Amino acid sequence: MHDLAIFYEHPAWFAPLFAALDERGVDYVRIGIAGHRFDPAGAPPPARVVFSRLAMSSFLRSPDHAIYYAHALFAHWAVQGARVINGAAALAVDANKARQLALMSGLGLAVPATRVVHRPVDVLAAAAELRFPLVVKANVGGSGAGIMRYDSAEELAQAIADKFLPTSIDGVLLVQEYVPARDGTITRIETLDRQFLYAIDVAGGGAFDLCPADACAADGPPITMTRTEPAPALIDAAERIAAAANLDIGGVEVMIDDRDGVARFYDINALSNFVAKPLDVLGFDPHDRLVDYLIRQIEQEK
Repeated sequence: MHDLAIFYEHPAWFAPLFAALDERGVDYVRIGIAGHRFDPAGAPPPARVVFSRLAMSSFLRSPDHAIYYAHALFAHWAVQGARVINGAAALAVDANKARQLALMSGLGLAVPATRVVHRPVDVLAAAAELRFPLVVKANVGGSGAGIMRYDSAEELAQAIADKFLPTSIDGVLLVQEYVPARDGTITRIETLDRQFLYAIDVAGGGAFDLCPADACAADGPPITMTRTEPAPALIDAAERIAAAANLDIGGVEVMIDDRDGVARFYDINALSNFVAKPLDVLGFDPHDRLVDYLIRQIEQEK
């Protein structure tokens, strides 16, 4: 049995991770998601430790995505004795924006005012409880996918009549007040082992398609990424979110509401590609610390 398996979907995003593992001599196997299958009555795990690199945006690249398939697979591997990093519990939160908001609100953190519906016909009634402008979001998204802004009830009603609403692969939609981010900037706080790793301010990228990793932001308006040191309260909040979400590694996104200065948390992402050119942006390569963490997990499972 291998020490480590990397379960991944995107063919190019994880080259830096693979290179770092190779350099350290880690015994690992790459498992591409496409064509994967397993026997729920057998099929031992491929390694002592399995690291999920499943992107919620994978449904944009293939209708045959593994988002729901992975729920059962990760649970099966865990029952078979594997340590699954960002396993079924983390995936359940990652794949459900409504659940993310409930989790963060339950921790006493501010989130955008939101209503969750499971039928498009209910969007207008939900919007009546909120302030315009607002956005309608897919419950399962990635890289800003499935978000549209509406500036008035009339505009929204016309969109509903024309069937011009976002769709979500699980049928659930979020109707949410549009939050004007102060200085057009969001902050992505990365955590590793549920502890603060680094943070970047991300500016630009259009209205909703802010993606804090260069690998998934190659197209569209330019964005800038700058290392930042968030206030201690924001770091503490991100670490509490990571613990509550069973997030072994991942990012938490927050923005300052320009209307009232409130920090509003709005996204949990279990897939962290890390920023490109990390030595230039961060002054260190987070893949080195990630590999340290993976090695520690392997040693604990031996």
